Amino acid sequence: MTFSPQAITEAAVASFAQCDNPRLKQLMQSLVRHLHAFAQETQLTEAEWMAGIQFLTATGQKCDDVRQEFILLSDTLGLSMLLVAMHDGAQHGATEATVLGPFHTPDAPALANGSDLSNGAPGEPLYVSGRVLSAEGKPLSHAKIDIWQADAEGLYDVQRSELETQRRARGIIETDAQGCFAFWSVLPEAYPVPTDGPVGQMLLSSARHPWRPAHIHFLIESAGHQPLVTHIFREGDQYLDSDVVFGVRPSLVGQFAQHAAGTAPDGRQLSQPYWTMAYEFSMQAS
Repeated sequence: MTFSPQAITEAAVASFAQCDNPRLKQLMQSLVRHLHAFAQETQLTEAEWMAGIQFLTATGQKCDDVRQEFILLSDTLGLSMLLVAMHDGAQHGATEATVLGPFHTPDAPALANGSDLSNGAPGEPLYVSGRVLSAEGKPLSHAKIDIWQADAEGLYDVQRSELETQRRARGIIETDAQGCFAFWSVLPEAYPVPTDGPVGQMLLSSARHPWRPAHIHFLIESAGHQPLVTHIFREGDQYLDSDVVFGVRPSLVGQFAQHAAGTAPDGRQLSQPYWTMAYEFSMQAS
């Protein structure tokens, strides 16, 4: 083999020629081409590549059952949102999607429609209501809504060591026969993504801020429809235009209204001010 950059790239691409999975072959050959092009464009040194390997190793070592540092890396490089934009169903009338994020868990408690998800999470009371519809406007009954968010201190339950088996500001509810849903939680606040790991160090070393605007996560599933992964952001947040994971879409900014103490929409009596937010989600047929 001729010892030249072009020859090395061609040989590495050709090494996948016998792959019997066409899609895997395409992905691997394209990866090699782009990776080699990056190295040549930047004149990457061996020391810099070793630093990159150490960074990726540290990223993997930071992952555990409740923290996914590689998802955070994908998010902060804009790759997660790029994939969402490439495959979003919004052009068919569905609610726009955004990133899943690194704090979703598979063990959210199943609760009745209208329940209080906060479970002691610090923050001002928030009542969220709305409907889940098809893209054609048909109410979707028994749609499963998985909800999670950070509390007023900017922390998810899984970030609190004292809550290893307890879930706060997180739960799964189902829509009623008219596609309606409601739940209580706490008012979301802006928060920084974790900066105690390699991804956080990358952000700080690059003079990027680590902040996400206040939001609530939703993962909605309904038979015959594509799952919807999205957020509702709090209007007026200072980070709406500079979300560290590039996830804000104008259609996903909700109106959060503050109310004096008194009777809430569901009849609950509150002795302190509270907030409400209503939103309709539309889902694309599968």
